[in-house]
Amino acid sequence: MSIEFDISNQYLRSNRKKGFISFISGVSMVGLILGVMTLVTVLSVMNGFHQELRERVLSAISHSYISEYDGNLSNWKDAQTTINQHINVISSSPYIEQYALLNAGNSAQGISVRGVIPELERQTSVLLEKMKHGDSQLPKSGILLGAGLATQLGATLGDKVTLLTPELSSSIIGILPRFKRFTVTGIFDAGVNEYDNNLAFIQLNQAQKLYSMKDKVSGIRLKVDDIFNAKKITQEVVNTLGAHQYYGVDWTRQKANFIKALNLEKQMIGIILSLIVAVAAFNIVSMMVMVVTDKTADIAILRTLGMTPKRIVKIFFYQGLTIGIAGIIIGLILGVLLSLNIEYIVSGIESVIGFEFFPKDVFYINRFPSEIHLDDIITVAVGAFVLVILASIYPAKRAGKVSIAKVLNHE
Repeated sequence: MSIEFDISNQYLRSNRKKGFISFISGVSMVGLILGVMTLVTVLSVMNGFHQELRERVLSAISHSYISEYDGNLSNWKDAQTTINQHINVISSSPYIEQYALLNAGNSAQGISVRGVIPELERQTSVLLEKMKHGDSQLPKSGILLGAGLATQLGATLGDKVTLLTPELSSSIIGILPRFKRFTVTGIFDAGVNEYDNNLAFIQLNQAQKLYSMKDKVSGIRLKVDDIFNAKKITQEVVNTLGAHQYYGVDWTRQKANFIKALNLEKQMIGIILSLIVAVAAFNIVSMMVMVVTDKTADIAILRTLGMTPKRIVKIFFYQGLTIGIAGIIIGLILGVLLSLNIEYIVSGIESVIGFEFFPKDVFYINRFPSEIHLDDIITVAVGAFVLVILASIYPAKRAGKVSIAKVLNHE
């Protein structure tokens, strides 16, 4: 170790004996610890929330879908056979996605209708597994409604509802919109408003009749073994089928705005919370200025013993750096520990104060999921370290500019 580092450590130990200087040093370190800990914890909790939201959304929309450029898939059975032969495709399901007006009693709601084959749909999406009431068997005249949609319409199990489509049919009384009566056989709760409030399931063949699609479907939904490789897998499937006729859309394109919004939200909160770390780091400036003022006599003595201004700067730079690094390390450790146990801590606080932060009847995510990412830890550590370095430079340089003559003359 260099003599400058040894002297800086001696100053740190001696400061503990001086009440006010020691208090200011402690406050600076505690502020840095709290700032780093808060930033790590919040970023980890946001990672958990984002992962939870992604899983819920992806489970509802499938990993990708394949269709033809004309909007409908005609020879879908042969296409599905080819798709299922791809090594990375776990399952596939044909579907029809159209709009309709759903009428129940005196209430009506514009909805999205999805025609599916229940046993295949369950292999590519968890929506049919999220049944709140009834089951997902989907008989010939059965319909499954989202929980929010059923509430809006006042519909319950066994109720009759009427589905009106934009398709027109001729009758003896003129041209009328095509419609059919269905019985509510199940109500699902996916935990995503987009689907719970606007989506209904019917059998695929019933949708084909209602929308005059004969044996066509809107497309085929895919579930792949690696969601982060869905784009590549989808393109490989399209190339196998024939890129001139078919196209594929993976989940990153379906929900591009959703993903961008999540990432932007995390970045903005990270920037805002970084200001806490910045304030805590620059508290070191005021603390170190006070230390330099307190040690002017020592600086003068060291200078008379032959120590150069550059070496004096190193002494106080090392002192500020030591306080900062200690604060960063402790803050990172506490942040990781808090992130790993945040759910238990929040549950304990809720049981003590008798208040739920995320009531089940209000929020779809009623817990504090947490997911620690190493790149977040490294970013916080490096960012805080850079701020500590910047905060230590000015006081250290000020120490190197102390005038020996004035100090000794005053003494």
